[in-house]
Amino acid sequence: MSLKICVIVSGSSGNCAYVASRQTAILVDAGLSCRETLNRLEAIGADVKNVKAICITHEHDDHVSSLGAMHRRLGADLYANSGTVDGISRNDKLKDLPWKVFSTGEPFLIGDLKIEPFSVPHDAYDPVGFVISSGNSRVGIVTDMGMPTELIRTKLKNCQVVIIESNHDEPLLKDSARPWSLKQRITGWQGHLSNEQACQLLSDIAGPSLKTVILAHLSSECNKPDLALKSARAILANRGFPGIDVKLAYSDRASDLVEC
Repeated sequence: MSLKICVIVSGSSGNCAYVASRQTAILVDAGLSCRETLNRLEAIGADVKNVKAICITHEHDDHVSSLGAMHRRLGADLYANSGTVDGISRNDKLKDLPWKVFSTGEPFLIGDLKIEPFSVPHDAYDPVGFVISSGNSRVGIVTDMGMPTELIRTKLKNCQVVIIESNHDEPLLKDSARPWSLKQRITGWQGHLSNEQACQLLSDIAGPSLKTVILAHLSSECNKPDLALKSARAILANRGFPGIDVKLAYSDRASDLVEC
Protein backbone atom coordinates (compact mmCIF):
# COMPACT_ATOMS: atom_id res chain seq x y z
CA MET A 1 0.00 0.00 0.00
CA SER A 2 1.20 3.54 -0.60
CA LEU A 3 0.27 7.12 0.20
CA LYS A 4 0.39 10.19 -1.98
CA ILE A 5 1.06 13.45 -0.18
CA CYS A 6 0.98 17.08 -1.29
CA VAL A 7 0.93 20.33 0.64
CA ILE A 8 -1.68 22.32 -1.27
CA VAL A 9 -0.80 25.56 0.52
CA SER A 10 1.25 26.52 3.56
CA GLY A 11 1.83 29.79 5.34
CA SER A 12 0.11 32.49 7.36
CA SER A 13 -2.31 33.10 4.47
CA GLY A 14 -3.58 29.51 4.36
CA ASN A 15 -2.84 25.86 5.09
CA CYS A 16 -4.08 22.63 3.52
CA ALA A 17 -2.52 19.23 2.81
CA TYR A 18 -3.70 16.29 0.69
CA VAL A 19 -3.12 12.67 1.69
CA ALA A 20 -4.45 9.76 -0.37
CA SER A 21 -4.26 5.99 -0.48
CA ARG A 22 -5.49 4.08 -3.50
CA GLN A 23 -9.00 4.07 -1.99
CA THR A 24 -9.36 7.13 0.21
CA ALA A 25 -8.28 10.77 0.11
CA ILE A 26 -8.50 13.39 2.87
CA LEU A 27 -7.52 16.99 3.38
CA VAL A 28 -5.82 18.24 6.50
CA ASP A 29 -7.12 21.77 7.12
CA ALA A 30 -8.95 24.08 4.73
CA GLY A 31 -7.34 27.51 4.81
CA LEU A 32 -7.26 28.29 1.08
CA SER A 33 -10.25 29.42 -0.95
CA CYS A 34 -12.43 26.60 -2.21
CA ARG A 35 -11.85 27.52 -5.86
CA GLU A 36 -8.08 27.67 -5.54
CA THR A 37 -7.94 24.48 -3.48
CA LEU A 38 -9.87 22.63 -6.18
CA ASN A 39 -7.67 24.12 -8.88
CA ARG A 40 -4.51 22.95 -7.14
CA LEU A 41 -5.95 19.49 -6.50
CA GLU A 42 -6.79 19.21 -10.18
CA ALA A 43 -3.27 20.37 -11.09
CA ILE A 44 -1.70 17.46 -9.18
CA GLY A 45 -4.11 14.96 -10.75
CA ALA A 46 -6.23 14.38 -7.65
CA ASP A 47 -9.84 13.26 -8.10
CA VAL A 48 -11.83 15.47 -5.73
CA LYS A 49 -14.64 12.90 -5.66
CA ASN A 50 -12.31 10.68 -3.61
CA VAL A 51 -11.86 13.29 -0.86
CA LYS A 52 -13.89 11.72 1.94
CA ALA A 53 -12.99 13.96 4.86
CA ILE A 54 -11.37 17.16 6.08
CA CYS A 55 -9.42 16.81 9.34
CA ILE A 56 -8.72 20.02 11.24
CA THR A 57 -5.61 20.66 13.34
CA HIS A 58 -6.89 23.79 15.10
CA GLU A 59 -9.33 26.65 14.71
CA HIS A 60 -7.09 29.49 13.46
CA ASP A 61 -8.46 31.18 10.35
CA ASP A 62 -5.53 30.21 8.12
CA HIS A 63 -6.55 26.58 8.69
CA VAL A 64 -10.35 26.81 8.42
CA SER A 65 -11.30 29.86 6.32
CA SER A 66 -12.82 27.81 3.44
CA LEU A 67 -14.15 24.96 5.57
CA GLY A 68 -17.82 25.71 4.97
CA ALA A 69 -17.41 26.12 1.22
CA MET A 70 -15.25 23.00 0.94
CA HIS A 71 -17.79 20.96 2.89
CA ARG A 72 -20.63 22.13 0.67
CA ARG A 73 -18.63 21.50 -2.51
CA LEU A 74 -17.22 18.08 -1.61
CA GLY A 75 -19.77 16.73 0.86
CA ALA A 76 -16.78 15.49 2.86
CA ASP A 77 -17.07 14.57 6.54
CA LEU A 78 -15.55 17.06 8.97
CA TYR A 79 -13.30 15.85 11.80
CA ALA A 80 -11.94 17.79 14.78
CA ASN A 81 -11.65 17.43 18.54
CA SER A 82 -14.16 19.10 20.83
CA GLY A 83 -11.90 22.04 21.70
CA THR A 84 -11.34 22.85 18.05
CA VAL A 85 -15.05 22.48 17.27
CA ASP A 86 -15.81 24.93 20.08
CA GLY A 87 -13.27 27.38 18.68
CA ILE A 88 -14.55 27.12 15.13
CA SER A 89 -18.16 27.44 16.26
CA ARG A 90 -17.43 30.94 17.57
CA ASN A 91 -17.29 31.97 13.91
CA ASP A 92 -20.92 32.64 12.87
CA LYS A 93 -20.21 31.45 9.32
CA LEU A 94 -18.99 28.06 10.59
CA LYS A 95 -21.06 27.45 13.71
CA ASP A 96 -23.61 25.02 12.24
CA LEU A 97 -21.29 22.55 10.52
CA PRO A 98 -21.88 18.81 11.10
CA TRP A 99 -18.86 17.45 12.97
CA LYS A 100 -17.46 14.02 13.65
CA VAL A 101 -15.63 14.64 16.93
CA PHE A 102 -12.49 12.66 17.71
CA SER A 103 -10.61 12.42 21.00
CA THR A 104 -7.00 13.57 20.92
CA GLY A 105 -4.74 10.57 21.39
CA GLU A 106 -7.30 8.05 20.11
CA PRO A 107 -6.80 6.78 16.52
CA PHE A 108 -9.75 6.57 14.15
CA LEU A 109 -10.37 5.29 10.62
CA ILE A 110 -11.44 7.05 7.45
CA GLY A 111 -11.77 4.38 4.78
CA ASP A 112 -8.45 2.55 4.71
CA LEU A 113 -6.61 5.47 6.36
CA LYS A 114 -5.73 5.36 10.04
CA ILE A 115 -5.61 8.81 11.62
CA GLU A 116 -3.65 9.34 14.86
CA PRO A 117 -4.23 12.80 16.39
CA PHE A 118 -1.75 13.96 19.03
CA SER A 119 -1.33 17.12 21.08
CA VAL A 120 1.04 19.89 20.04
CA PRO A 121 1.97 23.14 21.83
CA HIS A 122 0.34 26.07 20.00
CA ASP A 123 -1.87 28.97 21.07
CA ALA A 124 -5.20 27.40 20.14
CA TYR A 125 -7.96 25.58 22.07
CA ASP A 126 -6.72 22.00 21.59
CA PRO A 127 -4.29 21.87 18.64
CA VAL A 128 -3.14 18.57 17.18
CA GLY A 129 -0.80 17.03 14.67
CA PHE A 130 -1.65 13.89 12.74
CA VAL A 131 0.07 10.69 11.76
CA ILE A 132 -1.81 9.22 8.79
CA SER A 133 -1.09 5.65 7.73
CA SER A 134 -2.20 2.94 5.36
CA GLY A 135 -0.47 -0.39 5.73
CA ASN A 136 3.22 0.34 6.35
CA SER A 137 3.08 3.83 4.83
CA ARG A 138 3.10 6.69 7.35
CA VAL A 139 3.11 10.46 7.03
CA GLY A 140 3.37 12.85 9.96
CA ILE A 141 1.96 16.39 9.79
CA VAL A 142 2.81 19.04 12.39
CA THR A 143 2.69 22.53 10.93
CA ASP A 144 2.11 24.82 13.95
CA MET A 145 4.05 24.19 17.15
CA GLY A 146 6.00 26.36 19.52
CA MET A 147 8.47 23.68 20.51
CA PRO A 148 9.21 20.01 19.80
CA THR A 149 8.01 17.66 22.52
CA GLU A 150 8.86 14.07 23.28
CA LEU A 151 5.39 13.08 22.09
CA ILE A 152 5.93 14.80 18.74
CA ARG A 153 9.33 13.14 18.33
CA THR A 154 7.86 9.74 19.15
CA LYS A 155 4.99 10.15 16.68
CA LEU A 156 7.21 11.27 13.81
CA LYS A 157 10.06 8.80 14.27
CA ASN A 158 8.72 5.95 12.15
CA CYS A 159 7.22 8.04 9.35
CA GLN A 160 8.53 7.90 5.79
CA VAL A 161 7.31 11.46 5.11
CA VAL A 162 7.09 14.33 7.59
CA ILE A 163 5.61 17.77 7.06
CA ILE A 164 6.99 20.05 9.76
CA GLU A 165 7.11 23.75 10.42
CA SER A 166 10.26 25.77 9.76
CA ASN A 167 8.70 29.16 10.29
CA HIS A 168 11.40 31.73 10.87
CA ASP A 169 15.08 32.50 10.99
CA GLU A 170 15.80 33.87 14.47
CA PRO A 171 18.06 36.79 13.38
CA LEU A 172 15.61 37.81 10.63
CA LEU A 173 12.72 37.76 13.11
CA LYS A 174 14.71 39.73 15.67
CA ASP A 175 15.62 42.43 13.11
CA SER A 176 12.14 42.61 11.56
CA ALA A 177 9.75 45.51 12.05
CA ARG A 178 7.19 43.29 13.74
CA PRO A 179 5.89 44.41 17.16
CA TRP A 180 7.74 43.05 20.17
CA SER A 181 4.57 41.34 21.41
CA LEU A 182 4.25 39.42 18.13
CA LYS A 183 7.89 38.41 18.25
CA GLN A 184 7.35 37.08 21.76
CA ARG A 185 4.29 35.12 20.63
CA ILE A 186 6.14 33.57 17.69
CA THR A 187 9.16 32.53 19.75
CA GLY A 188 7.13 31.36 22.75
CA TRP A 189 6.46 27.72 23.59
CA GLN A 190 3.01 27.99 21.97
CA GLY A 191 4.21 29.88 18.91
CA HIS A 192 6.11 28.69 15.85
CA LEU A 193 9.32 26.72 15.21
CA SER A 194 12.46 28.45 14.04
CA ASN A 195 14.76 26.91 11.45
CA GLU A 196 17.09 25.94 14.29
CA GLN A 197 14.33 24.22 16.24
CA ALA A 198 13.11 22.42 13.12
CA CYS A 199 16.64 21.16 12.52
CA GLN A 200 16.88 19.89 16.07
CA LEU A 201 13.61 18.02 15.60
CA LEU A 202 14.88 16.52 12.34
CA SER A 203 18.09 15.48 14.06
CA ASP A 204 16.06 13.70 16.72
CA ILE A 205 13.74 11.81 14.33
CA ALA A 206 16.13 11.06 11.44
CA GLY A 207 16.53 7.37 10.71
CA PRO A 208 16.38 4.78 7.96
CA SER A 209 12.57 5.03 7.71
CA LEU A 210 12.53 8.73 6.87
CA LYS A 211 12.63 9.41 3.13
CA THR A 212 11.15 12.87 2.60
CA VAL A 213 10.83 16.06 4.65
CA ILE A 214 8.56 18.91 3.58
CA LEU A 215 9.31 22.19 5.35
CA ALA A 216 6.11 24.14 5.90
CA HIS A 217 4.73 27.44 7.19
CA LEU A 218 7.80 29.48 6.17
CA SER A 219 7.42 33.16 6.99
CA SER A 220 7.65 35.35 3.90
CA GLU A 221 9.08 38.19 5.98
CA CYS A 222 11.24 36.42 8.56
CA ASN A 223 12.67 33.47 6.66
CA LYS A 224 14.27 32.59 3.36
CA PRO A 225 13.66 29.29 1.56
CA ASP A 226 17.37 28.77 0.92
CA LEU A 227 18.16 29.22 4.61
CA ALA A 228 15.58 26.66 5.70
CA LEU A 229 16.62 24.12 3.05
CA LYS A 230 20.34 24.52 3.66
CA SER A 231 19.98 24.15 7.42
CA ALA A 232 17.75 21.05 7.21
CA ARG A 233 19.91 19.33 4.62
CA ALA A 234 23.07 20.05 6.60
CA ILE A 235 21.73 18.59 9.84
CA LEU A 236 20.48 15.45 8.11
CA ALA A 237 23.81 14.96 6.36
CA ASN A 238 25.60 15.48 9.67
CA ARG A 239 23.41 12.79 11.22
CA GLY A 240 24.44 10.40 8.44
CA PHE A 241 21.30 10.63 6.31
CA PRO A 242 22.22 12.79 3.29
CA GLY A 243 19.80 10.85 1.10
CA ILE A 244 16.69 12.17 2.84
CA ASP A 245 14.94 14.44 0.35
CA VAL A 246 14.10 17.90 1.75
CA LYS A 247 11.42 19.89 -0.04
CA LEU A 248 9.48 23.08 0.53
CA ALA A 249 5.80 23.86 0.88
CA TYR A 250 4.59 27.12 -0.64
CA SER A 251 1.91 29.76 -0.22
CA ASP A 252 1.45 30.46 -3.95
CA ARG A 253 1.43 26.91 -5.34
CA ALA A 254 1.22 23.27 -4.33
CA SER A 255 4.32 21.39 -3.26
CA ASP A 256 5.74 18.46 -5.13
CA LEU A 257 3.55 15.36 -4.94
CA VAL A 258 5.46 12.71 -3.00
CA GLU A 259 4.74 9.05 -2.34
CA CYS A 260 5.61 6.65 0.43
